Amino acid sequence: MRWSNRELGVEQSDTLPGLAKLNNLVRSVQTPEFAGVTFHEVLAKSALNRVPGQSAMPFSWTINPYRGCSHACVYCFARPTHTYLDLDGGDDFDRQIIVKVNVGDVLRTELARPSWRHEPVALGTNTDPYQRAEGRYALMPGIIDALTSSGTPFSILTKGTLLRRDLPLLADAATRVPVDLAMSIAVYDHDLQQSIEPGTPTTKARLATVTAVREAGLDCSVFLMPILPYLTDTRAHLDESLRQAKDAGATSVLYTALHLKPGVKAWFMQWLEREHPELVPKYRSMYYGKNTYAPKEYRRWLADRIRPLIRAHGLEQGREDPSTGGVRSTALEAARRGRAPRRTDASLPDAFGAPSDPSALF
Repeated sequence: MRWSNRELGVEQSDTLPGLAKLNNLVRSVQTPEFAGVTFHEVLAKSALNRVPGQSAMPFSWTINPYRGCSHACVYCFARPTHTYLDLDGGDDFDRQIIVKVNVGDVLRTELARPSWRHEPVALGTNTDPYQRAEGRYALMPGIIDALTSSGTPFSILTKGTLLRRDLPLLADAATRVPVDLAMSIAVYDHDLQQSIEPGTPTTKARLATVTAVREAGLDCSVFLMPILPYLTDTRAHLDESLRQAKDAGATSVLYTALHLKPGVKAWFMQWLEREHPELVPKYRSMYYGKNTYAPKEYRRWLADRIRPLIRAHGLEQGREDPSTGGVRSTALEAARRGRAPRRTDASLPDAFGAPSDPSALF
C-alpha cells in the first residue's frame, strides 16, 4: 500500500474543516484499500486522557490512538466527539479518521513521569484501537509495550479481530501487569449485524477471536452491548447469544440496553426509518425528547429476562468500569482493598472528547 502517493493537500478546507486550524497535522491520506476513507495523520500532544472516577480510583485513564471509527456502528456513542473539529458525527465519523501516529512515543514519555502512579488505563472505550486502520499503522504494539514496561495495568475493549495479531504481546504483558480483555459482540443475527455495524468483523470472526484469547491463556469478557429493543431482546436471540459466547470460551458477559446520546439519536433514527420503519413509533416513545437511556421499566424488564439466562449458561455477569465504560480492571481490586492512589500530574488532559480547546485532544 503506497500511502505516500495518496496524500491530499492538507489545506483543503472542504476535506479538513477543523483540522486545517491545527498545527500538528502531518498529512492526509487516501488509498483504494480503504475506499471513501481519509486518514488524517497528526502528532499527538498527549496520549493519556483523564476521566473523573466513580470507582476505587478518584479518576481513570484512557488512550485513544484513533478518533473516528471505520466500524461505522450506527449506534456508536462516540459520534459527537467529531464535532469538535467541525466534522459531523455521521459519515465523517465513519470516513474521516484521525490517527495519532506518534502516540506510543508520547505515551512512553508520560508514563516515565515521576508523578505517574500506575493507575489502570483503558483502551477501546471511545473509538476502537483495533479498527481496520490498525492493520496499517500498528500503533497498539508500541502502546502495549509502553504500558507493560512501565508497570501499568491496562484493559482493552474491541470489536476488532486484529487483536489476535498482538496476543503474544498481551500474553507476555499479563505475566507482568494485570491485563483485561473484552470483545464487544452485540448482534448475533448476521443480516442485522451487517446492517447496523457495516464496518465490523462478523460475529463469527469475533467469537473466534474470543476463543483465540482463551487459547492464549487469557480471560476474555463479552460485551453484549447494546441490546436493541424489539430487535435483539427476544428470549431466543439472548439465549442464542449467550450460548455462542459460552461456547467461544467467554469468561463473563456484560450487557446493557441501547442508549442514544444527542448527536447519535438522529443518525440512529435515520437508519431505523430506512431499515425498520415499523419500529420508529416505539423507539420515539422510548427515547423521546432528550431522553438518552431506555426507560427504567424496560431496563428492569430486560434484567429479569437476561439474568436467568446468564446463570443458565454458566456465565458470570461481568463488571463494567463506571468511569470509562470499558471492562473493569482487575487491578482496581487491589486499590479497593485499601491502597490509596497518590495525586497525579494535573497537567494531563481531561477526558477525550471533552476539552474546551479541541487542540488539546492532540
